[in-house]
Amino acid sequence: MSFRSIVRDVRDSFGSFSRRSFDVRLTGHHRGKSHGSVQDLHHQSLAIQSSRWASLPPELLYDVIRRLEESENTWPSRKHVVACAAVCQSWRNMCKEIVKSPELCGKLTFPVSLKQPGPRDGMIQCFIKRDKSNLTYHLFLCLSPALLVENGKFLLSAKRTRRTTYTEYVISMDAGNISRSSNTYIGKLRSNFLGTKFIIYDTQPPYSSAHICPPGTGRTSHRFYSKKVSPKVPSGNYNIAQVTYELNVLGTRGPRKMHCIMHSIPASTLDAGGTVPGQPELLPCSLEDSFRSISFSKSLDHSIEFSSARFSEIGGSCNEDNGDKMRPLVLKNKPPRWHEQLQCWCLNFRGRVTVASVKNFQLIAATQPGAGAPTPSQPAAPAEHDKIILQFGKVGKDMFTMDYRYPLSAFQAFAICLSSFDTKLACE
Repeated sequence: MSFRSIVRDVRDSFGSFSRRSFDVRLTGHHRGKSHGSVQDLHHQSLAIQSSRWASLPPELLYDVIRRLEESENTWPSRKHVVACAAVCQSWRNMCKEIVKSPELCGKLTFPVSLKQPGPRDGMIQCFIKRDKSNLTYHLFLCLSPALLVENGKFLLSAKRTRRTTYTEYVISMDAGNISRSSNTYIGKLRSNFLGTKFIIYDTQPPYSSAHICPPGTGRTSHRFYSKKVSPKVPSGNYNIAQVTYELNVLGTRGPRKMHCIMHSIPASTLDAGGTVPGQPELLPCSLEDSFRSISFSKSLDHSIEFSSARFSEIGGSCNEDNGDKMRPLVLKNKPPRWHEQLQCWCLNFRGRVTVASVKNFQLIAATQPGAGAPTPSQPAAPAEHDKIILQFGKVGKDMFTMDYRYPLSAFQAFAICLSSFDTKLACE
């Protein structure tokens, strides 16, 4: 039997278990809600754990999932890899061992990948569709090299809300239910009145060595029914980054000037051997969540636990010795050059941007004096710091491309790009 046939059989039997549990809930609806759901979930767990797929030899299981992971490189066929991780605990553990993070493989597989750093070599290409009527923004993974495409793998969505003194963008994993009361809410972006300063908030704190404002400084949402709530770290709003646009007092024409302070990413991540601390992993979820996680037609899974990580258990205490290493990463926009023939400011987007717009930008690492000057034994590596980490630009009406790489995640890159959409009264 080929490994494709094995996966097909698993999917078929997997669906029969799900339908069986649905029938049980219908026939037993007269029972108490708590009693019925727990008992049905127990029957589902026994059915899966006692099936022939859960008792596969580890060597065979490793070979099946490895070959499947290597063959299904792109979406939508990559959903079969996600289906394998939802079969049972042994299959899930094997997927955690085989499927690498985006930093290593350059591919987005599980929802948790959206909060993991992008690849070191190359960029993950995405596009954003704006809906002015509903004030919503949807992030998709590019499935083809074409710029103006209607199909893509949905990743994240955001909804803009105007207030008296600020504008807020709520970011969610659900394309339809974009609300802070939903368990798919993962963070938000908030601006000041002038639109010159933006704060990126996450529902979970980063590593404990970062200089993060406690959730008490902002409005904290304690949703006790949310699956993201940890018994040690309550769900809240944690300031993980700040985006600032320079004031244009004289009103001169030209590109915007912006810089980003990434509180959750140390500047040392760009050094040789540097890594982003507190990366999330493929967290275990309940069997009922695993059943629903194989549906990837319109949106991401609505139930897989999805947070930055339980960072409070990862980082250590910050002292004077590692103070330089814990300095936050600062990004700045790459200055464009003036094109005499075109009479406009230009940046080389390598074909990924086709429409001139004040919103277009490229972010690179900003040099910080005193952050450990290079010595003869440790020469500087300007090539790594000059790499474009995030680029964003317009390709059509309400269509924008977003390409990002290490050390940013898709969530962080999306939030930074949302700040470019907002109206800036004092910057242009």
